[in-house]
Amino acid sequence: MIAIIDYDAGNIKSVEKAIQYLGEKAVITRNRKEILEADGVILPGVGAFGDAMEKLHRYELVEVIRESVAQGQPFLGICLGLQLLFESSEESPGVEGLGILPGRILRLPAESGLKIPHIGWNNLHFPRKGRLFEGLDEGTFVYFVHSYYLEAKDPEIVTATAEYGTQIHASVESGQVFACQFHPEKSSEAGLKILENFIRNRG
Repeated sequence: MIAIIDYDAGNIKSVEKAIQYLGEKAVITRNRKEILEADGVILPGVGAFGDAMEKLHRYELVEVIRESVAQGQPFLGICLGLQLLFESSEESPGVEGLGILPGRILRLPAESGLKIPHIGWNNLHFPRKGRLFEGLDEGTFVYFVHSYYLEAKDPEIVTATAEYGTQIHASVESGQVFACQFHPEKSSEAGLKILENFIRNRG
């Protein structure tokens, strides 16, 4: 069973449907016991960094997430869920992220002349191909919706990058913690393969 953390941050149903399509049971929950006993945990999300951290604190999910990671459950952050795993974001100055991974979230550069938010398909490069991308080729296209991007402090955790006015750290892997800036649940066959790889790599 995969636990999808519910903290009123949207886009949860599409993640649930993708997991179910792959033949896995999914439960949308903020129940500590359900989360900590799951075979894997997903933190999805769209919205603002500061709002999301406030909700995680309100629902007493911050310590649950840290406990999940500490006990080695496979953990996947998606979009805003990736950003929250890091230390801070330019979107919400003064708000501390979960700090599970070292790095910061920056605003996409407006001077590039590209539209912000970045919405649409973009191809991935694999500087260090992680377990999420087994069976996928260099240049695989996935679907992005975001105005802020990750700059990870440790390049060794970066498993995929994309270009959009700057280099985006599009996916990371550290132990059993995985995260994607893009939306695998909206990325067609490639996205389903990424979610399947996450499920398969549990335990």
